[in-house]
Amino acid sequence: MKKLTVNVNTPYDIIIEKGIIADCGKYIKAVKECRKICLISDTNVFPIYGETVTQSLENEGYKVCTYIYPAGEESKTTDTVVKMVEFMSQNELTRGDLVVALGGGVCGDMAGFAAAIFLRGIDFVQIPTSLLAQVDSSVGGKTAVDLPTGKNLCGAFHQPRLVLIDSNTLDTLTPHFFSDGMAEAIKMGCIKSASLFERIENENARDIIDDVIFECVSLKAGVVERDEKEHGERALLNFGHTAGHAIEKLHNFTTISHGEAVGIGMVLISKAGENNGLTKKGTAQRIAAVLKKYNLPTEDGNSLSDIITAMNADKKRTSDSIKFVFISEVGNGFINPIENENIPSFFGV
Repeated sequence: MKKLTVNVNTPYDIIIEKGIIADCGKYIKAVKECRKICLISDTNVFPIYGETVTQSLENEGYKVCTYIYPAGEESKTTDTVVKMVEFMSQNELTRGDLVVALGGGVCGDMAGFAAAIFLRGIDFVQIPTSLLAQVDSSVGGKTAVDLPTGKNLCGAFHQPRLVLIDSNTLDTLTPHFFSDGMAEAIKMGCIKSASLFERIENENARDIIDDVIFECVSLKAGVVERDEKEHGERALLNFGHTAGHAIEKLHNFTTISHGEAVGIGMVLISKAGENNGLTKKGTAQRIAAVLKKYNLPTEDGNSLSDIITAMNADKKRTSDSIKFVFISEVGNGFINPIENENIPSFFGV
């Protein structure tokens, strides 16, 4: 078992252990005594792990009600979250009860947001089953859904009470979704740890996946502790995401995954950084090589002009600029705002 604590206003533990899903009820009981749990999952994950999790929760005396939504980013909407909240109300959950998110990043984002707004906020627990969620989205309290105008534009900061990571769940992922999660691990190496990036670059990540997960969540926990509501350093975690979210939007959140889009975004911003003297030469090529190693794309079919236009909906946009995240070299991220009128020329359009 590996364990670390995220020291925010209400501290919580991240526990990484193979097989922990079968004992999730015991760990949850240690942090939350309540009567009811709303278990939220999707049509892909619940058939695999739902019975195991439900049994473990019921063994600890919880009454479990289950909300299952259609798997996929297409479900990540305000309509779905409203249905979740209505379901909680119909099942008479109280402020003292609990939401458990069992699934990938979409599940955690939506269940966490539903927990944040139901009765003005109830507790929730993350049980991430995808690599992307385990290395990134399950930690830090960012919850949100997409709007037609852009990704994650409707949400709230709502920290979990506990995160339980079982890397055995990765055995049921398709190669595509393993690759998807690797994009976020590569991102963390780019902005915070040259040594992590080098291990991913030089070794097979599957062989060291528990180390990769622990290193990623350790680094993210530190950032969240120092900047919980993203007033400064936490924005570094958005490396590759400004262009990535724009690419997802251009694909209507269907034909490209989050990790794929973020990988392309990392290459785009690094190329622009190199061309403008902000990033060490060869960095974009090095990132692209690692992305290819894990079967991730490095470019998109949409024009650079269209991608730049779609960036206008980015959450980091102010009235006159966008706060872009760059790396000076692998392991060193920094934030550099660019005025809106200068963005096309900065990217060479």
